Amino acid sequence: MISRRHFVQAAMATTALYGASGFGNWSRLAAQQTLTQEGLIGSSTFGNVTLIHITDIHAQTQPIYFREPEFNLGVGAAFGQPPHLVGDAFRAAYGITRGSEMDYALTYTDFTSLAQTYGRMGGLDRIATVVNSIKGDRPEAIVLDGGDTWQGSLPALRTEGADMVQLFNALGTEAMTSHWEFTLGSDRVREIVEGPLNPAFLGANIFDIEWDEPVFDDYKMFERGGTMVAVIGQAFPYMPIANPSWMFPEYSFGLRRERIAEVVEEVRAAGAEVVVLLSHNGFDVDRQFARDIPGIDVILTGHTHDALPEPVQVGNTFLIASGSHGKFVSRVDLDIRDGGLQGLDHRLIPIFSDVIAPDPTMAALVAETRAPFEEEMSEVIGTSGSLLYRRGNFNGTWDDVICNALISQRDAQIALSPGFRWGAAVLPGQNITREDIYNVTAMTYPEAYRTEMTGELLKTIFEDVAENIFNPDPYYQQGGDMVRIGGMGYRIDTSQSQGNRITEMTLLETGERIEADQTYVVAGWASVNEDTEGPAIWDVLEDHIRAQGTVEIEPNNSVDVVAN
Repeated sequence: MISRRHFVQAAMATTALYGASGFGNWSRLAAQQTLTQEGLIGSSTFGNVTLIHITDIHAQTQPIYFREPEFNLGVGAAFGQPPHLVGDAFRAAYGITRGSEMDYALTYTDFTSLAQTYGRMGGLDRIATVVNSIKGDRPEAIVLDGGDTWQGSLPALRTEGADMVQLFNALGTEAMTSHWEFTLGSDRVREIVEGPLNPAFLGANIFDIEWDEPVFDDYKMFERGGTMVAVIGQAFPYMPIANPSWMFPEYSFGLRRERIAEVVEEVRAAGAEVVVLLSHNGFDVDRQFARDIPGIDVILTGHTHDALPEPVQVGNTFLIASGSHGKFVSRVDLDIRDGGLQGLDHRLIPIFSDVIAPDPTMAALVAETRAPFEEEMSEVIGTSGSLLYRRGNFNGTWDDVICNALISQRDAQIALSPGFRWGAAVLPGQNITREDIYNVTAMTYPEAYRTEMTGELLKTIFEDVAENIFNPDPYYQQGGDMVRIGGMGYRIDTSQSQGNRITEMTLLETGERIEADQTYVVAGWASVNEDTEGPAIWDVLEDHIRAQGTVEIEPNNSVDVVAN
């Protein structure tokens, strides 16, 4: 059995550094101006192999604001378990004091006021400082990228991911897996993988449809600290469902549990003393993988954007969740002896951009990649009168703005915005720039359609999405959050079975119930259908914000949530 002795070492080290109440002292230390870069990054001599994990950065190279979810519902065995804890429950689970920096970084509570106190987080130049510092302790630390890297900003969209490839090469990334990368199209992915990409592009679950054979490398072996470490890649399994399959028609994905188990056995036979799964499955799927697939020591999980200050242990497997948008970097020190993993030391490093100094080399390179677009991105389109954020199981205020834009600009009764988790926040009183707009819309299928749907079809859509998110079997949870809705309200009971979760659908304009046989004018965007027509969503959103001047969003109570 793996010793649990070092499972809590990161928390113990934090207690030693900051006092007996752990994370709760962070706010007091900030007030005393004793918070330092060295204190955030820390150091360690534990073990003999170090992993550095970054995931779901979504092309965000700049320090940003990003609000964690108010709703993160778990279903089935995951109900009430990490990462499905928010607010008070999250603070209680991890000993975090309300109002502290880690409260700001890891929960949604008092976000606006805490953001004004503690500032932005992330920034690739700050991440480079952290990576370089860790490599000062461990020069052979393995830098791993969990995917969703080449998409999510105006520069990444315009360069088809070339800016992020260049930057992550410079960061020293040695292996990555993928998800949104494939929305650049399979030809572009192959062009990058076969050309400028330095990291190994791993995806043991990506197969060629015609030949039923693996397309990319299954794993990469690293010799570190006198030991052999295998890193297996698991790309997002539901690509053809969640994203347009016509963009990568020659590839199939899927969970492929039996295949991953075979690869684990293969790398063990090849001499691997530790097996790491670099995954974009999402946390609950990875938790089930840990139960079902023997021989995986560490799962570096991604896709669901969860950030946890401690690993979750399932049997002999440790799950590490490193957040998103560059807010955190995970350092994982492994003690590998006698042919296997004997202990693990984990540190979730928050990237407070006002505390961690930018690395000059990376800062210059980031500036270079942004320079062609800087003037365009910096144009002010309007002002935010409300906190604009996206993350959460149900409506976020950014998507409320997008839905309002679709209704007003596309002359619709009802608006649908996909349940994307990516996109930086804007604080009340801040200017809304074109860069802010692209940060929540930058993608390769942005057409804002206008169509007619029956009430029956609308219910079917919402039931299908709810089934993907709230199915108690994690293997049927296909990612994302609920489709966001404008102009319509409904009641959802997440404990019900497929087809029975959505009731009381109401047209907000009139207060009348949505009738199954009645037709409604619906606008939306990000359709997975190939021939979708309409203006780009960023143009629709920009026109709406210009017309509004100052964007005010009232609390959205149109979704009545019942969760058991």
